[in-house]
Amino acid sequence: MAVMGIRWLDQLENVLAPYPMAYPAVVLAALLLVAWLANFVTKRILLRGLRSAIERFSGPQHNAKQPLRVVARLANIVPSVVLAAGLAIVPELPPGLVKGLQALCHAWTVLTIALAVSHALDAFNDFYERRPDARNKPIKGYLQVAKIVVFVLAGLSIVATLAGVKLLHVVTGLGAATAVFMLIFQDTILSLVASVQISGDGRVRIGDWIEMPSQNADGDVTDIALHTVTVRNFDNTITTIPTKKLVTESFRNWRGMQESGGRRIKRSIYLDQHSVRFLDAAALEQLGHFGLLDDYLQAKQQELGQWNAKVAEQHPEPVNARRMTNLGTFRAYVERYLRSHPDIKQNMTLLVRQMAPTPQGLPLEIYCFAPTAWAQYERTQSDVFDHLLAILPEFGLRVFQESSDAMLMSARDQRFA
Repeated sequence: MAVMGIRWLDQLENVLAPYPMAYPAVVLAALLLVAWLANFVTKRILLRGLRSAIERFSGPQHNAKQPLRVVARLANIVPSVVLAAGLAIVPELPPGLVKGLQALCHAWTVLTIALAVSHALDAFNDFYERRPDARNKPIKGYLQVAKIVVFVLAGLSIVATLAGVKLLHVVTGLGAATAVFMLIFQDTILSLVASVQISGDGRVRIGDWIEMPSQNADGDVTDIALHTVTVRNFDNTITTIPTKKLVTESFRNWRGMQESGGRRIKRSIYLDQHSVRFLDAAALEQLGHFGLLDDYLQAKQQELGQWNAKVAEQHPEPVNARRMTNLGTFRAYVERYLRSHPDIKQNMTLLVRQMAPTPQGLPLEIYCFAPTAWAQYERTQSDVFDHLLAILPEFGLRVFQESSDAMLMSARDQRFA
């Protein structure tokens, strides 16, 4: 078979002899075709075989994209190896050109291996994060350092290959110039590392709303460059933040809020504690007109009636009985009002809680989530508190508000008029 192939090539060379460079062009085209076929067959066989092997090993629920990306990268080595070996047999190619093309093939092989190792580290991290204790002991940072080392070594190897020198010589020369480079390009190196880290973990993306008081930034990210991140604040001013600041300093990213579809309302109504009292029969009858309180009043009165009936057997005095308060009933009303509000997110946390008393009154905190759009959020929040402040007197409650000296000043002015 080999003899027939060589004889066929000799015959082809004789046929194309009248045409200069025709035979080398045909051989080179055949070599490129063989490299493409090798890549195609390798990927088709390896990817299909390993896909079934991975699913059989880890189950169909496992995401096999990362391991398959490793295989796809390694499959790209095959055509470069074929080209590097076949260039030597292409006739009439200058030796310098052959050597240069082979160096490019070797450089491509090194880069492909480095990318495959990077994808392998990502796959290992995905596999590790399925462990129950992965949240407490993350290894992503260590794997990122390993990636940097791999790519640095790959870059040095590519430079050495293209320059035609040994890797040790490149490392030795680079070591002598490292101190100078780090001094001159300190900010650039820090910004580059920060950019890689930001793009790797996705902590900031274009369009994110970030808040960074130390840099007077509160708005949407419009650009992410090597050295700076540009933020358009809500007052239409522009703030540029050094990229490294987003790694070394803390900031708030509101992307999670926007993706969840709900923005938190956390505000308190400060009540006058002197207005808190038990509800008598007349007050209960008046509150019975509130449709939102029907189920609450019935269940509460039934619960208290059963409790008081047991207690009355031993302690019939009214002071031992449990009674409803206007504050507790108002708290139940607020919760039911929020549950029925069309703009309050019912699938998120909703609380109406009493906080510790302060000199400014008794805080009744509203904790819920509204739409994320700014105007709609503010409108919903204002509507809720407008209603609650207006309905307070129906429960016999008062808002605590510090008095000003306006009335005293008015009385003094009238006295001296």
